[in-house]
Amino acid sequence: MGILNSLFGNQERTSSSGFPWTALTSTGQLIEAIEASHNEPVVVFKHSTRCSISRFALKQFEQEYRSDAAAALYYLDLLEYRDVSNAIAETLGVQHQSPQVIVLRDGTAVYHSSHENIEAKVVIAHF
Repeated sequence: MGILNSLFGNQERTSSSGFPWTALTSTGQLIEAIEASHNEPVVVFKHSTRCSISRFALKQFEQEYRSDAAAALYYLDLLEYRDVSNAIAETLGVQHQSPQVIVLRDGTAVYHSSHENIEAKVVIAHF
């Protein structure tokens, strides 16, 4: 898994800020996340590990996200798992962007944003 493994471990990542991500690494896992969105909100953060804008957006999101906001949190390394990103666009009808955050509820994308428009408080408002 290259850089994702070195930064995040196998499946779960807790950043130095204590942020709990689950690495999104397969289309099967994407389908599970979509199904899980029927029970709780699901947030997918699509990140390019080579992009400084994406790195800044990820860090900002982690700093602003309220720890009491109940949602399943998934991190997608776009460079390592482009097929999963393509499946997101195809399955959910959300055009690919990087960085990008997508909120899923009841099996559909109810909100998405990209680049400097990614704001944790707006994401949480869509739960």
